[in-house]
Amino acid sequence: MSHKIISLFSGAGGLDIGFEEAGFEIAVAVEADSSCCDTLRRNCPNLIVLEGNIEDFSSEQILQAAGLKPLEAALVIGGPPCQPFSLAGNRLGLDDPRGHLLKEFIRVVRETLPIGFVLENVRGLLNWDNGSAKELLLEELSKPIEFNGQVYQYKVADPKVLNAVDYGVAQKRERVFFVGNRLGLPFKYPEPSHVPCEQAMLLNKPQHKNVWDAIGALPHPDEPSETAQRVAQTIKGRIASHGY
Repeated sequence: MSHKIISLFSGAGGLDIGFEEAGFEIAVAVEADSSCCDTLRRNCPNLIVLEGNIEDFSSEQILQAAGLKPLEAALVIGGPPCQPFSLAGNRLGLDDPRGHLLKEFIRVVRETLPIGFVLENVRGLLNWDNGSAKELLLEELSKPIEFNGQVYQYKVADPKVLNAVDYGVAQKRERVFFVGNRLGLPFKYPEPSHVPCEQAMLLNKPQHKNVWDAIGALPHPDEPSETAQRVAQTIKGRIASHGY
């Protein structure tokens, strides 16, 4: 079975790293931000990076760059820009041009026919416009696909919000995940590996990590620059206005 992945909206490669650590190989990365592309190329010199808007790349071009044919990829993964659905933003959703990138993810899945897919986004996507974005994704990702005289269909699990802190990351970061496969197999989301400190002994699991766990061993920092001090003064107001 193939372990090659098509990565969309790759950013600096954070999601890709997780899949690589799980034993997969990133065959191609598609990313529009030039700085992110520079980071990907620097960290992964052998990675094929398609730099540009995903709308400008056909699925055939993406497959060709990855050295794959339809049905051969293990997964298509990605997190389309989340600002249109963020609880801290204007929440324009599908009316925002970036919201249409959800449809580009669907397009690539349907035309490349990987064994499965993983899409992640902010939890605000679930309830935008009374759930219309969620229903669009579930409906479109579940539609039958005809290819070379055969019909394929993805079995899509109910989307679920997972919090990174529950899996050993020193950050409370909630994201909703949409997972599906065309083998008809049921999917079960992983159980949390870490729990709040008051539950750790009772459940016999490690407690949530904190910032000190993550960076406590680093050397003492230099004195903050004038720019850093100026930005720090805006944090309180930003939290009050936007929640972050």
